[in-house]
Amino acid sequence: MRSSPPAEHNRISLGRVAILLSTYQGARYLPALLDSLRAQTQADWLLYWLDDHSTDASAAIVAGFAATFSPGRCVRVSAPLRLGALEGFLTLLRHVVREAPATIAFADQDDVWLPEKLARGQAALDSMPPETVALYCTRQILVDAALRRIGLSAPIRDRGFPAALTQNIATGCTVMLSPAAAALVAAYPAPLGTMHDWWSYLLVSACGGRVLVDDTPSLLYRQHGANTIGAPSTRLRRLRAALARGPRPFMRLLRTHVAALNDTEAPLTADARAALAAIAAALAGGRLRRLRLLALPGLRRQTAAETFLFRLWLLIG
Repeated sequence: MRSSPPAEHNRISLGRVAILLSTYQGARYLPALLDSLRAQTQADWLLYWLDDHSTDASAAIVAGFAATFSPGRCVRVSAPLRLGALEGFLTLLRHVVREAPATIAFADQDDVWLPEKLARGQAALDSMPPETVALYCTRQILVDAALRRIGLSAPIRDRGFPAALTQNIATGCTVMLSPAAAALVAAYPAPLGTMHDWWSYLLVSACGGRVLVDDTPSLLYRQHGANTIGAPSTRLRRLRAALARGPRPFMRLLRTHVAALNDTEAPLTADARAALAAIAAALAGGRLRRLRLLALPGLRRQTAAETFLFRLWLLIG
């Protein structure tokens, strides 16, 4: 007689990872992602998912995947209105945090996770004291729509805060948050125009948390022309892409982030508060005040060339 599978807990238990997946028109790529979740060597996970009113088969595909597990392993969260990527992920995050403390892993619908992704991230976060506010992120293997390798994302290094205002190093599909970091991000609203990964990185770094960068890629990151955010394979290409966009979108987002962090009641460090005050004053002032701001310690991007471009935009934007 065949035994039935063991019942799943419908709550997160200590040591489990909550994978957050917000889908929208993702039917073409979702099966490959879901197969890669099933293949994780860290098998102690729950999937929390939300379909953002797709008109394709996205919801049916994830529901079919969920049906292959015992009840409670995959939890669908409903959204009455179209949310967009930012609010979709934050809605899922708030749902999980209300339920129980959990390690969080963001998942994009069009990627393929390598088998050790969750295990490596969980091990890195577990190396910190349990109460630590910590964000883990990795490099990515860049592939085309058919999963043919394009290259490797540029090396990353965390420069802390206020460098986090100049550039996001935490690509969302690789990000994992400690339970304390998840609770922090869930507690404070993100401003319109940002993304969940950059806002998470900003809050964690401004509050004195730890940012753990893993140079080992954790997934295949599809570059297919419809990405919400793409990833140039070299720093030169990243610089060219930034030049093509021009200063206006970056400066608008910089002002948004500075204003939101200044207004938040999150427990920012005294140094972060001082840096934000100086940056806000410079942005409201003339070019001489902005020129003086360039001496602020840590206000730089990943490379000298990118830092030069940032400083140019700060002066003219």
